Amino acid sequence: MATLEIQVPDIGDFDEVAVIELLVKVGDTVKAEQSLITVESDKASMEIPSSAAGVVKELKVKLGDKVKQGSVVLVLEASGAASAPNQAVAPAAPVQAAPVSVAPPAAAPSAPAAVAGPVEVRVPDIGDFKDVAVIEIMVKAGDTIKVEQSLITVESDKASMEIPSSAAGVLKELKVKVGDKVNIGDLIAMLEGISAGVAAPAAAAAPTAAPVAAAPAVAAAPAVASVAAAPAHAPGGAPVGLPHASPSVRKFARELGVPLEELKGSGPKGRIIQDDVQAFTKAVMSGATQTKAQAAKAPAASSGGDGAALGLIPWPKVDFAKFGPIERKELGRIKKISGANLLRNAIMIPAVTNHDDCDITDLEAFRVSTNKENEKSGVKVTMLAFLIKACVSALKKFPEFNSSLDGDALVFKNYWHIGFAADTPNGLMVPVLKDADKKGVMQISQEMGELAKKARDGKLSPAEMSGATFTISSLGGIGGRYFTPIINAPEVAILGVCKSQMEPVWDGKAFQPRLMLPLSLTWDHRVIDGAAAARFNAYLGQILGDFRRVLL
Repeated sequence: MATLEIQVPDIGDFDEVAVIELLVKVGDTVKAEQSLITVESDKASMEIPSSAAGVVKELKVKLGDKVKQGSVVLVLEASGAASAPNQAVAPAAPVQAAPVSVAPPAAAPSAPAAVAGPVEVRVPDIGDFKDVAVIEIMVKAGDTIKVEQSLITVESDKASMEIPSSAAGVLKELKVKVGDKVNIGDLIAMLEGISAGVAAPAAAAAPTAAPVAAAPAVAAAPAVASVAAAPAHAPGGAPVGLPHASPSVRKFARELGVPLEELKGSGPKGRIIQDDVQAFTKAVMSGATQTKAQAAKAPAASSGGDGAALGLIPWPKVDFAKFGPIERKELGRIKKISGANLLRNAIMIPAVTNHDDCDITDLEAFRVSTNKENEKSGVKVTMLAFLIKACVSALKKFPEFNSSLDGDALVFKNYWHIGFAADTPNGLMVPVLKDADKKGVMQISQEMGELAKKARDGKLSPAEMSGATFTISSLGGIGGRYFTPIINAPEVAILGVCKSQMEPVWDGKAFQPRLMLPLSLTWDHRVIDGAAAARFNAYLGQILGDFRRVLL
């Protein structure tokens, strides 16, 4: 196998930028275009990708080193002949590794100093990038804008950058919003007043300097990507722009649901690294810390709410100790977090509960025989696994139960993620089994076991507890007959299940012993009516009575 030196490609008009993060280590297998290191100047941060695929044999840089175009990053043992040695020196598309930065057009000394009237501000040349996302709006209508003042922040999968204004004046109208995709030449804003240095709108979209057109020259734009230099802050601190983190770390945090603005970075200059995100997630799951959103909900849950917001009389304040001995214990972390949600859902949702029984005699016999036949597999099939599969079938037949209210509209989901309540030492948690419609009962049982264990161990990630379209709360292993489960908004229904028991059932000629399962279906009356709920429960009972109906 060939050995290749991977070098820093053309990263614009930069000289000696600092290495602030190593994204790979010796022995790692990397793909072409996979990020290797993160570098940072005083204006921008960027990830340097590999120009070839292979195994990392030697790292040539360390944290704090200064690199520039042509500096050797690492040595790869290339996988096959996919890359020639010279590819490491001259990547085919170096702009992929550059910060997607903006170079405002250079103003000639003879340019007019002041031009009044409306001025269009457009996205200048940001390199070989398409459809970069707007992730932050930094100004508002009525603001007085200076030349090269940052207007918006955009982000690709490799870099984040601020788009500066090519002119000065008063901002009359913003043409983009958070989440929009923009490209070179797209209109960002309309200014009114004085245009300094650049009068013609076309100049913003067509830089005149040839080196700028060839590569994104970040040094030409003082305001570009200054967002990357904004320090991260701890909970309670005032937000300052975007968190100081690379695009890959921000993406990782979004997937875990971690609010980066509440993290304090441990990297150089307070930069948030992947280890910080993982440590924060573990701390939240263990109860050692709370997000600001959780902390805001906790007081309402712990105090029981005083009802003032609803115009109710105050919550009674009682000195219980005067009646006898007491012991005070703080609510657990999970109860504090869930309490506010339960209170809101119980008050805000016009909920109705239908109670029914279904005959699972034959299904239970099949479940027992299945477990005997598959003892060596180590996977134990539970009745809840059959319930999940049956509910998916019912949700497909009655899609309004798999929907959510969004204002005056109803959002129908074409995916079936089923949440199931898990009793843990720390309180009730609801893991979510994703894509239950695509999985068999054996796979559902296995994944449920894994998720339930994670819940008991306090290792469930936020992603594993989100996205449910319908929830099942089962008390089957404990007892009881019926109960009224509270809907887990924004879902519109929840199924409660209690312990099955043998009962005499009349078959038309005689009473027969049958195993009956109690069902309690709570539904949102704004979305579902009584007839639909009755049909849903009846259909669910038919499936559980004869599971072959799932195949129909």
